[in-house]
Amino acid sequence: MRLLPLNKSNPSYLNKSIISVFMSIFILMAAASFPSFAQESSKEEVSIPLNQDEIYDNLKLFGEVFDRIRAEYVDVPDEQELIRAAIDGMLTSLDPHSAYLTPKSYNDMMQDTSGKFGGLGIQVTMEDGLVKIVSPIDDTPASRAGLLANDLIIKLDDKQVKGMTLDDAVTIMKGAIGTKIVLTIIREGVTEPIEYEITRDIISVSAARWYIEQDVGVLRLTQFSGQAFTGIEKGIKAIFEERDNVAPLGLILDLRNNPGGLVDQAVFVADAFLDKGVIVLTRGRTERESSRYEAKADDLDRLISDIPLIVLINGGSASSSEILAGALQDQKRATLVGTRSFGKGTVQNIIDLGNGDGAMRLTTSRYYTPSNRSIQALGIAPDIEIFQNVPDELKGKDTIINEAELEGSIDSEKNTQEEDENKETDVGSSVYVPSDKTKDTQLNYAIDLILGKETNEAFPPKAE
Repeated sequence: MRLLPLNKSNPSYLNKSIISVFMSIFILMAAASFPSFAQESSKEEVSIPLNQDEIYDNLKLFGEVFDRIRAEYVDVPDEQELIRAAIDGMLTSLDPHSAYLTPKSYNDMMQDTSGKFGGLGIQVTMEDGLVKIVSPIDDTPASRAGLLANDLIIKLDDKQVKGMTLDDAVTIMKGAIGTKIVLTIIREGVTEPIEYEITRDIISVSAARWYIEQDVGVLRLTQFSGQAFTGIEKGIKAIFEERDNVAPLGLILDLRNNPGGLVDQAVFVADAFLDKGVIVLTRGRTERESSRYEAKADDLDRLISDIPLIVLINGGSASSSEILAGALQDQKRATLVGTRSFGKGTVQNIIDLGNGDGAMRLTTSRYYTPSNRSIQALGIAPDIEIFQNVPDELKGKDTIINEAELEGSIDSEKNTQEEDENKETDVGSSVYVPSDKTKDTQLNYAIDLILGKETNEAFPPKAE
């Protein structure tokens, strides 16, 4: 994108030039962005969409502001960065998940979804201008160093995080394999900031890990990268092979602290456990953004169709994790154990802007479970609520806010009066999972439930 040089003697000419440039940007997104402002910009008021003349008037105002910045700002501004910041501001004002992706961040995202990247191995979000750790990824430099969920990163090497975008911070944390970075964090209950020097490594996020515990197969799915279904398929087959092709007494699918990822992978994994029926529905403003995914019978689900299944969820289970958990719960294929999930029930499309200009991540629809439940800002409630025994030093620090508490989050669609009155949907739930399996209350409860030990619960549950 090329802008004309500043011409102080003819500002009206410049305005027309700037407006023409920005028209190409705004018209590209007008159908999505302006009505979305009207729909979601306020929890209490609904704005009236702008008409064509009002849109042009506002674009003229934008061009005038841009001119004044170029002409009068104390230093010569980076015009491309100004444009990108304006686009990002427009998108981020919609909801917490819409954003502009610079060419670099777009490329990084495409690499991340492959399941391999160079970095530290933490899942992060922004809170009060700081980078907040949602969860360290298992067996990565971050988890080995001792970083914890809810830690707030205040400095990256000698750079203050305050004022950075999340993408900026993530870019700094990524880097060449073997290079070091110092993270300065503040932790609730600790008076002084803590410094961690961490060596970057290849973060090859194993889509799935598996093991056998007391004749029960346990499948741990950490995120929905492009390797998720393949990992689950390999895990199931490996469990059978380890038992000389004798079926385990049950399977546990651990989705705790799984932040989501690729929707198609959630559908594929659900299909591995289901032989028919709806997996997930999506509904947007257009027919193109509305879809229905159904399971089909295959050799894998026939192999495990009679094996009891428990799914573990908690406050860190989000997005694709909730699609999978909701499908298995609604289809009566699994019993959900743990605490309420995060509540991210919206679909984001990545739209390549072409010409090397990056991409936009735009929320285009909502997820619904097979029984037509909306996940957004409500999450998935477990069938059996089981809490962890949180160590004293972490009590009160193990809970992460959920989707409903994110600034600018899209409203929930309450499904029943009972849910409307359920205060629990407005707070987050625990993300604590002990590294010592013997102390993992939720996991051990699930194992006992499958083995028929005293849990005061009937398993498998009877279909209604």
